[in-house]
Amino acid sequence: MSKDFSPTKYILKSFKTGKEFQDAGWTLDAPGESAPTLIRAIYEKKQIDVKDDSWGLYKFADWLPIGRVLEGSSAPVTYKSEGLAKELGLENLWITFSGYWPEKGTNMQTASFKETEAYSVCGRMTDDMNQILVVASAGNTSRAFAKVCSENNIPLLICVPEDNLSALWFDKPLNDCVKLICSKSGSDYFDAIHLSNIVAAMDGFVAEGGAKNVARRDGMATTMLSATTTIGQIPDYYFQAVGSGTGAIAAWEANLRLIEDGRFGSTKMKLMVSQNTPFTPIHDAWKVDSRAMLPLDDQLAREQVEEIVAKVLSNRKPPYPIAGGLYDAMKDAGGAVLLASNDHAAEAGKLFLDLEGNDIHPASAIAVATLIEAAQNGTVKKDDLIMLNITGGGEEKFKNENELFYLKPEIVFDINPNEEEVQEKVSKLF
Repeated sequence: MSKDFSPTKYILKSFKTGKEFQDAGWTLDAPGESAPTLIRAIYEKKQIDVKDDSWGLYKFADWLPIGRVLEGSSAPVTYKSEGLAKELGLENLWITFSGYWPEKGTNMQTASFKETEAYSVCGRMTDDMNQILVVASAGNTSRAFAKVCSENNIPLLICVPEDNLSALWFDKPLNDCVKLICSKSGSDYFDAIHLSNIVAAMDGFVAEGGAKNVARRDGMATTMLSATTTIGQIPDYYFQAVGSGTGAIAAWEANLRLIEDGRFGSTKMKLMVSQNTPFTPIHDAWKVDSRAMLPLDDQLAREQVEEIVAKVLSNRKPPYPIAGGLYDAMKDAGGAVLLASNDHAAEAGKLFLDLEGNDIHPASAIAVATLIEAAQNGTVKKDDLIMLNITGGGEEKFKNENELFYLKPEIVFDINPNEEEVQEKVSKLF
């Protein structure tokens, strides 16, 4: 990308202690602090200057912790709903769409808002980082990172449950710098994370960091920046389906920056996050006002994950309890954890396609289903300013327009793998 870009100026700050420090390049934790806490990027520019659309995601570079910009990104797009809004009797419903919808101005070729994370995280990587990036996911995140790393020649190892391999589709074969390993059939996202942790501890590899990586959260926060800068004010309500809740944490953090900006009002928007029944660990903890996640049997969790249609919402150990995590976000902003079934998601997805004109992912349909219920039961009023975060869509549209290639695993490991075996086999991949 031949843009005149200078690295974004920022420092990092511990949520728990408020201590500020420089980014050492890939800082994921507050130095010298033992209590778990998220760290935040504090940007030198307090008022964001949004660049033109030719910058893709990097139009929001003022509030992304990056030192470089990469080719091929696309930003979320926000538009005022007509069809769905009329159906639900809502006068101020705005849809922030991340996915493939060229007619609306967004061209994420993995059809998921996980591209916002991948382009931001990889933009944070410095040229002298010669380690192999390790990413675990239930599918969408790995697809996004694989695309970005393949196109920019960044070595990457992704870890995905074998049952989720269908999510690893692309419109062209990937660069050999991207490798895939799996936890075997019957495993879930948590098992893939466990596998990735073994690899990330090896010499020559580095963990992407998940929610702890400020670049991941601030990349996801571009959905909120898109909405607020398009609408001209901070929304009253934010609807999104969550597995880890990282997107909602990111929206809250962006909300606080936008208040400090001073041009968009002082609203703290309520976080209306949703889960796919019967897998509802965040809902269950929030319902009893517990910062700690409630005990959940491993086998029961895997069975519940098999049942849900929105596999990407299957995080057993989300960044909910950690200081600065989802519990703190919702305590500060207000909101609720809502539930929707597979059937409700199917109905909501069809309604969105019929009324708005594009297909959406099951996770996005969970969010739509809970918005429908909230509008029907009066939780939201007709004149409330609502942001509906559609975190993935246009996949069927993209697949219909392109030949597809699927990434195959180099190695499939047991659910509880032998660490030495993992280290030995993975060391031979690169």
